[in-house]
Amino acid sequence: MNQHLSLRSGNPALSASTFTGFERMEQTKSMTIQGTVNKTAISLLIVMVSASYTWGMPVVDGRFGGLIALGAIGGLITALVTVFKKQWAMYTVPCYAVLQGLMLGGVSRLFEASYPGIVNQAVFLTFGTLGALLLAYKSGLIKATENFKLGIFAATGGIAMLYLISFVMSFFGSGIGFIHNNSTFGILFSFGVVIIAALNLVLDFDFIEEGSERGAPKYMEWYATFGLLVTLIWLYLEILRLLAKLQSRR
Repeated sequence: MNQHLSLRSGNPALSASTFTGFERMEQTKSMTIQGTVNKTAISLLIVMVSASYTWGMPVVDGRFGGLIALGAIGGLITALVTVFKKQWAMYTVPCYAVLQGLMLGGVSRLFEASYPGIVNQAVFLTFGTLGALLLAYKSGLIKATENFKLGIFAATGGIAMLYLISFVMSFFGSGIGFIHNNSTFGILFSFGVVIIAALNLVLDFDFIEEGSERGAPKYMEWYATFGLLVTLIWLYLEILRLLAKLQSRR
């Protein structure tokens, strides 16, 4: 159990204090890896079913943009509630999955309209990355050491800060160009962000494993699922962005 050197994670949902204050629960009432896997599978299914609704909707439909906004804003609110009320995760995480599905389906539809075939590529790369990193983690090829966690945490925070600055600057008609353009540096930036997003999955795996070993409460399975969903959705969107930049240069 002590091999997990800390609970630091680049994912804001999985902070260092997540497991503090818990007493070890009885085995039948505690978090397990299998329980988390099952809940993750259920949540991903909810995301895909929800996404299929906006995916199949014409872009010119008056509800299209509203549903994307609802999914994005509602997902953010639900995420904040989940972070501060972990005990509610069994209720908030399915809601988060529905809302993010609406957003992802709409955003994917827009990308697909501009770059046919890009969504299938992004989905394949996202789940391929998930499988590859899970295999690497379980085999010990990649270990979530203290320095590894610190590096991913710092890189993720830096990326978040850049996005926030660019967002604020957009209100003044400006922005950080390489985040969105298809220049060589812009593509390298997106590639780097994809790598950091992918490596956050390793921290999520470590979080799930440690929660199980510490005998965290059963509802933490849903909370760990939430953290994994946050990372996977971020990874998928960044892969979409990278592929779009590459295809726009053809």
